[in-house]
Amino acid sequence: MDIDTGTTAWLLVCAALVMLMTPGLAFFYGGMSRAKSVLNMMLMSFASIAIVSIAWIAVGWSLTYTDGGAFNSFIGGLSEAGTGSVINEVDVLDADAGIAIPVMVDVGFQMMFAVITVALISGAIADRAKFGAWLVFVPIWSLLVYFPVAHWVWGGGWVEELTIGGEAVIDFAGGTAVHINAGAAALALALVLGRRKGFGTEDPKPHNLPFVLLGAALLWFGWFGFNAGSAYGADEVASLALVNTQVAVAGATVAWLLVEKLRYGRMTALGFASGVIAGLVGITPAASTVTPIGAILVGALSGAVCAYAISLKYKLGYDDALDVVGLHMVAGIIGSVAIGLLSASVAGEGVDGIFYGGSVALLVVQIVAVLGVLAYSFVVTYVIAKVIDVVAGFRLPVEVETNGVDSELHAEEAYSFTDTAGQPQSSSPMPPGEERSAVETKG
Repeated sequence: MDIDTGTTAWLLVCAALVMLMTPGLAFFYGGMSRAKSVLNMMLMSFASIAIVSIAWIAVGWSLTYTDGGAFNSFIGGLSEAGTGSVINEVDVLDADAGIAIPVMVDVGFQMMFAVITVALISGAIADRAKFGAWLVFVPIWSLLVYFPVAHWVWGGGWVEELTIGGEAVIDFAGGTAVHINAGAAALALALVLGRRKGFGTEDPKPHNLPFVLLGAALLWFGWFGFNAGSAYGADEVASLALVNTQVAVAGATVAWLLVEKLRYGRMTALGFASGVIAGLVGITPAASTVTPIGAILVGALSGAVCAYAISLKYKLGYDDALDVVGLHMVAGIIGSVAIGLLSASVAGEGVDGIFYGGSVALLVVQIVAVLGVLAYSFVVTYVIAKVIDVVAGFRLPVEVETNGVDSELHAEEAYSFTDTAGQPQSSSPMPPGEERSAVETKG
């Protein structure tokens, strides 16, 4: 069958948009961090791009999307490890309409989902994690958690095959596989690493709110590829997903700002940016399932609940530094469960939720999927992190946290100031003599 160039072009563009989300996340997290650890925080996202991309090509695609034989309910096989066997293969999306795409387009598109899922976790451990330990954690977590869970949801595993009362699980673009998965992992990591110095007594404010807003904007923009691209076609489902994504964010930001006004008497830029993320996460699993009015409700509920949920860390005592749990896990649960209530048969999935006269079975099957992913991700992540911590140490010494992670670990600083003589400080980590020698040798 001939390749459909329109669909192929659409998915290539969407893959690029999803890739942009991880640098956007780096700015979002970086701006929320302390000035002395912003580079470290951003590097965690950028390092995830490199490491997960390699892991995805090596084994990730195969473990996610091939048949695992007797173990297929849990994990795929290794028949397409390295992806060399699929370079010239075609994936038929619709035989009747004659729509087919190169398999490598899907390899690239789904690679970007794997990348950002891992990067999301890093926000929970800002200011206190060894960078080397993070580089070890990333491929292990991808192999033992993300690839299996993605297989469950999209590759023919137990979540995709689960039915209750004739209703199957709906996760259009990653409420369970991406956001609940990352949020549960973030909670486990935060518990293993413990609290930052001053947690609960100091109030570390975002050091650069323009960075936060820029990151939120890049995420918002890239998310259209994330959700609309998950339709696998430039069609009516993609159109609905795009519109639902936009209006869900609108509902979430308004709800978040109203909660802020009621609780604190003011509305903030950080609150708006956080509302953007809550709305985007909430609508991700339901983008093809609800009407635009339903999307506004999902967004508003996500924004309002997450505005309260982010403060639970102080009451429960876990240090989720940049609110990964309060945003991604909570909003992912809301969006996934809301499908059982607000799904409308006029939308892309053609299924009615309880509010539209549908069966309670849809709500039940959604909850089962949520609980299964949440429990697995939390437990396995906790074990991975604990082993790394025992073997090599995951937590930085307190003095490194105090002095500044960027200067201590990377010999760099995000912002260049002048020394006491009024001269610009060197941007090179080399000692002055070595730096001069290097320049002279080059000259």
